[in-house]
Amino acid sequence: MDKISNNTHKSFSDKWNKNPDLAFKSTLDSSSEINSWILNRNGFSDIEKFGTYLKDKKRVLDGGCGNGRITALLRLNTPPTSEIVGIDFSSHDIAAQNLTQYSNVSIYQKDLLEDLSELGQFDFIYCQEVLHHTSDPELGFKNLVDILSKEGEIAIYVYKKKAPIREFTDDQVRREISPMGYEEAMTECRNITHLGKTLSDIDVKIDVPKINSLQIEAGCYTIQRFIYHFFMKCFWNNDLTFEENAVINYDWYHPQLCSRHTLKEVRSWFEENDLNILHECVDYYGITVRGKKKMK
Repeated sequence: MDKISNNTHKSFSDKWNKNPDLAFKSTLDSSSEINSWILNRNGFSDIEKFGTYLKDKKRVLDGGCGNGRITALLRLNTPPTSEIVGIDFSSHDIAAQNLTQYSNVSIYQKDLLEDLSELGQFDFIYCQEVLHHTSDPELGFKNLVDILSKEGEIAIYVYKKKAPIREFTDDQVRREISPMGYEEAMTECRNITHLGKTLSDIDVKIDVPKINSLQIEAGCYTIQRFIYHFFMKCFWNNDLTFEENAVINYDWYHPQLCSRHTLKEVRSWFEENDLNILHECVDYYGITVRGKKKMK
C-alpha cells in the first residue's frame, strides 16, 4: 500500500474506531435531514418509495459500508428473506458490531480495487461516498459492475468538482491536515466546525447574482450555505452533535485520496460498462447516478 493510500486507510480506521455510532441514528430516522438527503439524491421522495424499490431485490450489497448505517437502512427496507452484504476495507469490524441485532446480514473486509467475484452476484449495489476515496475510482466501479446480476442495478455517489475557490481552499486545508494524527487534525476540524456553526447561527439570507468567473450560481443563500457551497467546507448540521459535525469535516479534509468528478465522466463509466442510466442527481457536493445492466 502506498503512502497516500495508507493515509486514507488510517483516516477512516481512526474515524470509525473513535466514532462507531456516527450518524447511525440520524440515517435511520426518516425525519432527519441526513435521511432525506440520502433518499432524495437517489430519487426517492420518502422511505416507503425506497422500500417499494427494494422489495424484489434478493441480494443487496453495501460497497464501502463504513460503520454499517446504510447497511442497516437497506436491511430495514428489504424483505426479511433478502440477503444484505456489507464490505469495507477499513472498518468492517465496526460495522459487524453495529449490525449484530440484524438478521441475514454479512460483513466482510474487502478492497474495491480487488476481485470481488467470491461475493457472488447482487441485484442491487449501493456504493456511495466511497469510490472517490480509492486510488482508481473507475476500476472500483468496474469491479462492482462485474458482480451485478442480470439486469441488476448499481447506485453510486462521488464528489463533484466544485467552484474554483472551494477547490483551492479544500486542497490547501487538506495539505495541512492530512499529515496530522487524529487528535491534532480533529482540533483543527473542531475550529472549522465552530466557524460552520457560527455562520449557521446567522439567521440571514442573501441574494447572490451569477458570477461565471467563480462558478457561483445565482440564488438566495444563508451565509453558511453560501460559504460552504463556493468557498470552504465548514460543515454544520443541527441534527448532529458538535463532535459529530467535526468528524464529518475531518472525513473531508484528512483523507489524501479524495477525487472530484464531473457528470460527463461518471456517465462515461456507465456507458463503458454497458449500463443504462436510470437516475441522475447533481447537487452542490456530489453526483449520484443509478444504472441497470443492459439486456443481452
